[in-house]
Amino acid sequence: MKEFDIIAQYFKPRSHVRRDVQLGIGDDCAIVNVPQNQSLAVTTDTLVSGVHFPENTPARAIAHKAVAVNLSDLAAMGAEPAWISLSLAMPNVDEQWLDEFSLGMQELTEYYSVQLIGGDTVKGPLSITLTAQGFVPKDQALTRAKAKPGDWLYVTGTLGDAGLGLDMLQGKMDVPPKHRNFVANRLNYPTPRVLVGTMLRRIASSCIDISDGLIADLRHIMQASNCGAILQVDKLPLSEAMRDSVAGEQALRYALTAGDDYELLFSVSEEQKGNLDLAMTTASVSVTCIGQLNGVQGKLELRDGKERYAFEGQGYQHFS
Repeated sequence: MKEFDIIAQYFKPRSHVRRDVQLGIGDDCAIVNVPQNQSLAVTTDTLVSGVHFPENTPARAIAHKAVAVNLSDLAAMGAEPAWISLSLAMPNVDEQWLDEFSLGMQELTEYYSVQLIGGDTVKGPLSITLTAQGFVPKDQALTRAKAKPGDWLYVTGTLGDAGLGLDMLQGKMDVPPKHRNFVANRLNYPTPRVLVGTMLRRIASSCIDISDGLIADLRHIMQASNCGAILQVDKLPLSEAMRDSVAGEQALRYALTAGDDYELLFSVSEEQKGNLDLAMTTASVSVTCIGQLNGVQGKLELRDGKERYAFEGQGYQHFS
């Protein structure tokens, strides 16, 4: 099967159609229309087999995750997703794999009203690169750089589940049978917090998605905003699956350093806490206050209650 046959059979007919796409798949470039008074947010992520997902991961899960991690980046900026481009490298043409992969993409792009507008397919080791584009009202984009000392730190959802799921699938951790599907799905089928991101535009002072682990990503906010932080480990939201599977110390290690959760970490001023509570009642997503920023630039202090909590983990490093 040739490249254009692959596109025609598996991707073009399964692409969600948006009215703002003037010309989609099938030409040298796509032509799209950016709405008036909106800025364009653009992000790119690459997933490599054996690095970002186990080699035996189902094709549908790979596709879901490839789309979700890009939409999560848009969510962290407060952007509504619109278009994606796909560059797919694969060692050979496996029609069953392509069928499952394209269905996985279709499911998530249909749900978030995102259109696949182009890309490339090549022969090589399995890797997936997606570029996602979305809209955010002018001057309302969330960044990592506008937090202030005194702002409160929040996270969505629960932390560490994806890391636990990875260790379970690699045979490093035993998880009770009733929780195995949950932690595996948290790894393979992450939920981008798109709605929450858009609701935080006028509320949060900074935002980032948790892809490399809570500590690593919090440090990005601290560096960009020239702040320090106190993180309350006793406040970290842990799932029932996490609590039933590992002891407290190990659970905190997952929550602090395991990546791939794709929850949002954000800061909110004291004045905006009431607006946050009101907004989250309509989002059907739990948020938890886990600490506070301060003026001690670059210093991260972990506490368990009022006591200091000694911890040396740092989170995922791409080239370590």
